[in-house]
Amino acid sequence: MFTGLTAFIAFVIVIAVCVLVHEYGHYITAKILGVQVHEFAFGMGPAILQHRSKKDNMLWSFRLLPVGGFCRLAGMDEEEDDEQVISGMGFNEQSAWKRFLILLNGSLFNVLLAVLLMAFLLFAHGVQDIESTKIGEIMPGFPSEIAGLKIGDEILSVNDEKVTQWREMSEKIRFESAKNETVKFEIKRNEEILTLNISVPVNKEYGRAMLGISPSYKRLGFFTAIRSSLGYTYRMTAMMLRGLAELITRQQEADVTGPVGIASMSGQAMRSGFWDFITFIAIIALNLGIMNLFPIPALDGGRILFVLLEMIVRRRLPEKVENWIHTAGFVLLISLMILVTFKDVYNLFFTH
Repeated sequence: MFTGLTAFIAFVIVIAVCVLVHEYGHYITAKILGVQVHEFAFGMGPAILQHRSKKDNMLWSFRLLPVGGFCRLAGMDEEEDDEQVISGMGFNEQSAWKRFLILLNGSLFNVLLAVLLMAFLLFAHGVQDIESTKIGEIMPGFPSEIAGLKIGDEILSVNDEKVTQWREMSEKIRFESAKNETVKFEIKRNEEILTLNISVPVNKEYGRAMLGISPSYKRLGFFTAIRSSLGYTYRMTAMMLRGLAELITRQQEADVTGPVGIASMSGQAMRSGFWDFITFIAIIALNLGIMNLFPIPALDGGRILFVLLEMIVRRRLPEKVENWIHTAGFVLLISLMILVTFKDVYNLFFTH
């Protein structure tokens, strides 16, 4: 029960953060460009709390189901009975470039969220320091704990051969442990130099010799953290697009996860600790931002495609036709989500 509650709370937080940032991207761009906004909502379903701004008559609402949210723009055929579209301020009345920016900035805000979260992690928590041999974690039950190694110890040499980087040290330990019953380590602990002879057998679970240690963490400076975060975001995006290409060309099997699967992973990330949870939110935000740009009807990417075609041919598709296409796409997406959710539930209860 506790595990399920954790998964639910984590899922709500992840979806709330990612979707609200996405919708805020649409909202703030629309406001800057002079487009009327009817409502900004957190959650779905019936409204629980509502507040109408006197300044611009916009409705802020909190809805029953704390999953997602939306930004309802004027002039998109979503008006309620008592709502009026101010002339010249409707979304569909705007020039193509304005509509393009409003549609695009939802996803861009998701990507920006991913960049900022990863930069925060690198600046406040740090990244594993593989440029040194300082120990950051001792794994329980492994030779490192049995031999008395401690967090903060620095490995200077392995069997009398000096090591200065983590990868070099790891390879040397595996090489020497395959030849010798025990491996000689020279350790620096504070200002003291220690010599330990440790047996490092092959671990059956991992299939290789393991001392049972992890690198220490080093925090990055503010600007370095931003730069590293941009590099991480670029590599993750490239990896996602490469995976999609392999999926389309059938080089790998589809492994799609729906809301139930994401909730389960959210719970696992939250139980793993604050920084793992921050990383998970960043990954979901980036996925949401990139996926929503795919040229599929009902997604922002599908709407952007129509705007780009309008810019090229200088002619707009009839509004009714475009709305019909997006409605059909929405129905297909909902159907796919139901199927994926059914698969998630089946895997959750019948494959464990």
